[in-house]
Amino acid sequence: MGNGGDGGNGSTQRNSATEKHVGRSLVQRLSVALCLCVIPFPPSPLSAQGQTAQQLAQQLQTKYDGIHDFTADFVHVYEGGALRKQITERGRLIVKKPGKMRWDYSAPDPKTFVSDGVKLYSYIPQDKQVIVSNVPQEDQATTPTLFLAGKGNLVRDFTPSIVPVPKGMPSDSEALKLVPKSPQREYDWLVLVVDPKTLDFRGLVTADAQGGISSFSFTNLKINTNPADKEFAFKIPRGVDVVSATAR
Repeated sequence: MGNGGDGGNGSTQRNSATEKHVGRSLVQRLSVALCLCVIPFPPSPLSAQGQTAQQLAQQLQTKYDGIHDFTADFVHVYEGGALRKQITERGRLIVKKPGKMRWDYSAPDPKTFVSDGVKLYSYIPQDKQVIVSNVPQEDQATTPTLFLAGKGNLVRDFTPSIVPVPKGMPSDSEALKLVPKSPQREYDWLVLVVDPKTLDFRGLVTADAQGGISSFSFTNLKINTNPADKEFAFKIPRGVDVVSATAR
């Protein structure tokens, strides 16, 4: 009985460690990625609408250039770790260009990730710790979430290819895989899933060097509602440790 109890505690600790890794990696490395071996999507030369990957990337960039802010509900599915554990989380996202975003996770556990355009704050209440890092100074998407916040350019910074719609995304979507032209420490590639008629974002899938996959599905998308800047002002709670990401 004693050995069985120890095994259960070990499993709980491993699960907890995996969940904490998922939270921390959202801001610092939101590649957070899909399978033990990442199998690349076989590219097809044209989209369902007849565009080449480069044309679709340009259309998406033009569309996104006209979006100043957006809000959406999201479902985040992460698969990773030695046991390929899958975690599903839900929350609300607010993005305002340039560089502001707020991810509020509500289930199963609360988490908050905020960029005020200068600093990135990662807060998981059960850790009683806030991790602070700098937003890149140049126009670069060093994490996929920063691309959503207006950092980076699809045409300039990525090599695009049209791929099958990832599992779990609406089947009538269009999917564009983007491989960064300059190697990124935080992710290997990302896939944007969009409505083929409106080009509205439906999902984001990212893969990291550790073989993990993060899949974000977006619903209730609202564009250009001009959220107040106070939404992106993060107040560090009392009694928590503050850690600089560059010092870790």
